[in-house]
Amino acid sequence: MDRRAHPDGLSGTAMPAKPVFNRVAFSAAHVVADARAEHNPWPASAADRAAIDWDATLAYRHYLWDLGLGVAEAMDTAQRGMGLDWPTSLELITRSLQAARARSDSPLIACGCGTDHLPPENARSVDEVIAAYEQQMEAIEQHGGQLILMASRALARVATSPADYQRVYDRILRQARQPVILHWLGDMFDPALSGYWGSHDVQAAMDTALEVIAANADKVDGIKISLLSKELEVAMRRRLPANTQGGVRMYTGDDFNYAELIAGDGVGTLATHQKSDALLGIFDAIAPAASRALAALAEGDEAAFHRILAPTVPLSRHIFAAPTRFYKTGVVFMAWLNGLQSHFVMVGGQQSARSLPHFETLYTLAQQAQVLRDPDLATFRMGQLRALYGA
Repeated sequence: MDRRAHPDGLSGTAMPAKPVFNRVAFSAAHVVADARAEHNPWPASAADRAAIDWDATLAYRHYLWDLGLGVAEAMDTAQRGMGLDWPTSLELITRSLQAARARSDSPLIACGCGTDHLPPENARSVDEVIAAYEQQMEAIEQHGGQLILMASRALARVATSPADYQRVYDRILRQARQPVILHWLGDMFDPALSGYWGSHDVQAAMDTALEVIAANADKVDGIKISLLSKELEVAMRRRLPANTQGGVRMYTGDDFNYAELIAGDGVGTLATHQKSDALLGIFDAIAPAASRALAALAEGDEAAFHRILAPTVPLSRHIFAAPTRFYKTGVVFMAWLNGLQSHFVMVGGQQSARSLPHFETLYTLAQQAQVLRDPDLATFRMGQLRALYGA
């Protein structure tokens, strides 16, 4: 495996054997900005591309893979649609797929496919949305990537009924080369997605999503829902259909209630009805704890699973506090505190999206959750941040 040494110590050392899980677990991974690049952090146009530190960004993916976690690439955690444009996202996807193929352990990776190169205000028809999805789908699949079909702001703008959503998803799913992960992202994460699936009534929206899945069950690996409601997730999970892989999976995107949803309740006719798998942004911030907890669960020690993850839940709820879409700032802040990158600068200047009191509370909760790799380093860096704010 070829890994260039990185100043933050993410590579170049032997790792223990990869842990074994009995859940599929993806971490939606952040990108590391190039803090020293000549770049306008508040771009006036899409032509002002994000400046990415590719070595640090790929080293972080190796760090996640070494812990046994899959990488959900170019998702909202990577600031997709909030500083990371489609050309840069495709470069990120391409580089990450190449890095995954270079490893001997065949790590999990799935890649965000959306319509973000089509500005919602320029979208005029459902056909344009289909064409936009197909463009990204072709680009990702030609590199061998599994698709995560991301919710589309353009579709939310032009769709006039649930039938429009069914038409778009049926068309894309029929063409997919391998089973796809769908993504239902709630408006708390992205206000432009309000009324997705053709209704502001969440139960009616769920019915439409389930109809799409049932009509294409063998083309759907699973669905990630990010609605921050464990009740809605469990209700939908129990209605997911069987397929040739055994059943369509529920990938929890609930960064408030992930522990109990992953553990499951044992209720349902299919194994996939009884628990959730994981595709979580918080796993980026608590990756070692998530890895240890999932390994314990696979060994049948559910008590240890909950003991490890329970202290991380208050931290996650703080990172994902409203306005939830700015959770990426907390994720990158955690990586900096933990010495996993050398600076706290984000694509698009998003490090300014949270206040000093927010960071101070985050630091305290991270201490309590025991997810600081080097507490002395974290304390030093917290001091640097306070000094920057004049505190």
